[in-house]
Amino acid sequence: MATATNYIGQPTSRVDGTAKVTGAAKYAAEYNVPDLTYGYVVSSEIAKGKITKLDTREALAIPGVLQIFTHENRPNLAWFDSSYKDDIAPPGSPFRPLYDAEVKYSGQPIALVVAEEFEVARYAASLVRVEYAPKPHETDLNEKREEAYEPPKKRSGIPPPAKPRGDAERAFDNAAVQHEAEYRHAIEHHNPMEMHASTVVWEGNGKITVYDKTQGAQNSQGYVAGIFGFKQDDVRVISSYIGGAFGSGLRPQYQLFLAVLAARELKRSVRVTLTRQQMFTFGYRPDTIQRLALGATADGTLEAFMHDALANTSQFEDFQEDDVNWSGLLYKCANTKFTYKLAQLDLYTPIDMRAPGGATGMYAIEAAMDELAYKTGVDPIELRLKNYSEKDQNKDKPYSSKELRECYRQAAEKFGWSKRTSEPRSMRDGKELVGWGMATGIWEAFQQKASAKATLGLDGKLEVGSATTDIGTGTYTIMTQIAAETLGIPIDDVTFKLGDSTLPTSPVEGGSWTASSIGSAVKVVCDAVGEKLFKIAQEMDGYSFADVDYKDVAFSQGKLRLKRDASHAVPIVDVMRYGKINAIEEEATSSPNYLKQNGYSSYAHSAVFVEVKVDEELGMIRVTRAVNAVAGGRILNPKTARSQVLGGVVWGISMALHEETYTDHNLGRFMNHNLAEYHVPVNADIHDIEVIFVEEHDEIVNPIGAKGLGEIGIVGTAAAVANAVYHATGKRVRDLPITIDKLL
Repeated sequence: MATATNYIGQPTSRVDGTAKVTGAAKYAAEYNVPDLTYGYVVSSEIAKGKITKLDTREALAIPGVLQIFTHENRPNLAWFDSSYKDDIAPPGSPFRPLYDAEVKYSGQPIALVVAEEFEVARYAASLVRVEYAPKPHETDLNEKREEAYEPPKKRSGIPPPAKPRGDAERAFDNAAVQHEAEYRHAIEHHNPMEMHASTVVWEGNGKITVYDKTQGAQNSQGYVAGIFGFKQDDVRVISSYIGGAFGSGLRPQYQLFLAVLAARELKRSVRVTLTRQQMFTFGYRPDTIQRLALGATADGTLEAFMHDALANTSQFEDFQEDDVNWSGLLYKCANTKFTYKLAQLDLYTPIDMRAPGGATGMYAIEAAMDELAYKTGVDPIELRLKNYSEKDQNKDKPYSSKELRECYRQAAEKFGWSKRTSEPRSMRDGKELVGWGMATGIWEAFQQKASAKATLGLDGKLEVGSATTDIGTGTYTIMTQIAAETLGIPIDDVTFKLGDSTLPTSPVEGGSWTASSIGSAVKVVCDAVGEKLFKIAQEMDGYSFADVDYKDVAFSQGKLRLKRDASHAVPIVDVMRYGKINAIEEEATSSPNYLKQNGYSSYAHSAVFVEVKVDEELGMIRVTRAVNAVAGGRILNPKTARSQVLGGVVWGISMALHEETYTDHNLGRFMNHNLAEYHVPVNADIHDIEVIFVEEHDEIVNPIGAKGLGEIGIVGTAAAVANAVYHATGKRVRDLPITIDKLL
């Protein structure tokens, strides 16, 4: 048998790592562009009302200021009179910067100052005088409960809540054990290291090149072309490196619109970078209130499961999540009822934030299950196993694979769960109360249609490309691994290109579908190159390829070999020379195999175990240990995969204990819009985190058998922390984050 060149599944260091640590990697606001000008955004000071006066004279008098764009002098674009949307816009009418004098939310961009230097633009922006006629605003979700409504139509890709099964209300009323409670988490904002920025290069021939902070170069390209009337090929969007995004880059943000508008009008290159404070003036994880009602027998068997969610949206779009859908997936129950409603507030539209709907819904579900465990006296793991679901009850389909039982077993064993005493406040370490909590995680395993291009040169080097982006997840690396293994080429001889709208079509990078979608396309296109090599090799004398099929050969160590006899091998470059070709170029598309997949539901699963220590006198909480066991199909790169899950666990801890955007409802404004007062964990907050990858084989989910890992790490973690805090203190806090004042 031939020895394969194995790269997939190996803990490989990031191929883009050197570029990042040496500064060679360039981000959207770092490109050195000749004759560049700078834009600075002026933000509204009220939450709702009208601009009655906008005086720019003093600012325009500053030397170096080129123009100040406002609703009074902006160009007339067809977009202002239509409803052009980006690819992932929710139902409704998208926000249009500088549309008119109306202010829809606090921090809304109302002017763009463009100058020869950034410092001049920033100073001039402080001299723009604005007067308003404020109107009463509503930013408190509690006060809008009575006006909540069911979204009029589903958002693309987000199904409505599953239809009721049985009679949930009656089953709950008759249940021997009942648990009913309300759970809430605060608004959270994305705070990636890289702020949103767009550098628009005016090419002088009616064409532009845009360096944009985006999770979808082609999404931004279509948005710019559609709004400004460019031909698609006249707009090139490049997003080679992203300094974190977590969903904030799925939609084009307003700095892109403003930068292109200014460049188009001035016929100059323009860069617009948002400040950290302005990073709080667009999407966020929505404020959400959830009600759970669980009914069970005395031994913990679920008889009723009701889950209602209320979330905020803006006044102009119906942003939706799938908070309640997870309840029909995880636990077997004959009587269920789920509802999801929205309330419109005078805030900007929320946007997807790492594990949208999942992090929210799973927190409430798993906290409620923990409370039911205490009421029934059943161990939290046993309660979950007792109600284990062998199928997706929402769709009445089996799972393509599900190793959740093994996740529970391995994580519990590693954590030492058997040593836990169940009584709250029963475990101590000196002056600290010790608490152990656990929770389940689940996230969708999607595959989207995607394309890739591969070029194999006579020098044996391979270049593969797709328009996808790498938001720090390791996309560059795992695609390089897949290509190298498929064609048996040394990994150092493979280059993967991404983040360029001119490359083959790909979806936005989100939803944990990039590995499966782009990875499948890379596999398909490299196989296409391999088949072309094989056909040439079949014509070569002295080799035994003429009478075999492509499935009978393998590529390894730069050679084409017979699987049954490794000694029958020919170097790839010799095959190309024989065929008198300098390069083989192929482009291919991979789509989900709906005939194969339609009979199944595909999800990644996890089991999260957490230890907290709480200072009994001060109420300070430390998460001292966490173990997360993940069943995510085939693990393409254990090193980058572990980093993904680690990052998710850190964010789950942050969601449970730190993150909260404070809204002053009198002003209708987010108040802690900086990294000094918006709390995220620092190194001192994070201690031992262990990640276990549970072996899971799935030949249905996609051609490479991988499930996304970007989001499975966060779902369940916040609940595990909250459950551990209860075990330590005996106090159940149901509104996140759990802060000292809520414990004392």
